[in-house]
Amino acid sequence: MDTLLLSALNGLSYSLLLLLLVSGLTLIFSLLGVLNFAHGSFYMLGAYLAWQSGQWLGFWGGLLLAPPGVALLASGFEIAVLRRLRAQGHLPELLATFAFGVLLVEAARLVWGSAAVPYAIPAALQGSLLRLGGLDFAVYRGFVMAVALAALGLSWLLLRFSRVGLIVQAALTHPGMVAALGHDVAAVQTVVFAAGAALAGLAGAVGAPLLVTEPDMAASMGALLFAVLLIGGLGSLRGAVVGALVVGELQTLAVAVNGSLADVLLRLGWEAPAAWPARDGLIPSLLHLDVARAAALLPYVLLLVVLLLRPQGLTRALGGDEAP
Repeated sequence: MDTLLLSALNGLSYSLLLLLLVSGLTLIFSLLGVLNFAHGSFYMLGAYLAWQSGQWLGFWGGLLLAPPGVALLASGFEIAVLRRLRAQGHLPELLATFAFGVLLVEAARLVWGSAAVPYAIPAALQGSLLRLGGLDFAVYRGFVMAVALAALGLSWLLLRFSRVGLIVQAALTHPGMVAALGHDVAAVQTVVFAAGAALAGLAGAVGAPLLVTEPDMAASMGALLFAVLLIGGLGSLRGAVVGALVVGELQTLAVAVNGSLADVLLRLGWEAPAAWPARDGLIPSLLHLDVARAAALLPYVLLLVVLLLRPQGLTRALGGDEAP
């Protein structure tokens, strides 16, 4: 039981990291109407900027500089490229974000190489925060949870109670009215795009020491982000929360499982897998597949199931709305 609780806590820290990423992606999609295919690259860039800045200023300096650095680059891209393509529809914008994401990845390869860089957890954040069943819940995982909650809470407060947040909310649904009131909608879109990129950069800065810092992290995290987005419900902040929690816990708990799917079903009281001891055939092979080894595939399997049964996402299935 303690092991299961510890795995759930680890899953929660990973889920909050995913939520930090997906919330920015959802906000950009809600206002600009385009899926930002460069979001995974912004995450990667945040990790590299934090590591490189940390070589000169220490971990905390890198953590402070990475999000505004990513936001500055993203705002320049939005002004120079996306703003000029907006009149041509969403497809050119989508292709531009994809091309920019690839460009960032290749630039990272040129500057830092293809191998992983040694972005390590600082000494002040090493150690155990909680001990359950002989296993430790790391201090750094608690730190990641605290940073994610603080950033998400601050974003929510700004959106709900600040003047800028009220203008952004109005621009989400009535951009014409906002423009008629004298506000620069294009500038609002730039701010939102930069803010979403900053959240991705912050996620990269705090998450990379737990995972790995290399150029391929953009593609792996980018694909997972879109799975989370579609599982929860495209364009819904509530969906982002649900999708991040489901995917984060699913992957983490799967890694902690020792045995195959058949073993799990047997523990739950279903004895049918015992009739298929061999691996001949598709179903027996899948039942005897090691769950921990298949953990990376589970979000995409869930995505296929959700798209087949509830294409609107889990928030609609759970009775939630789709409003951002």
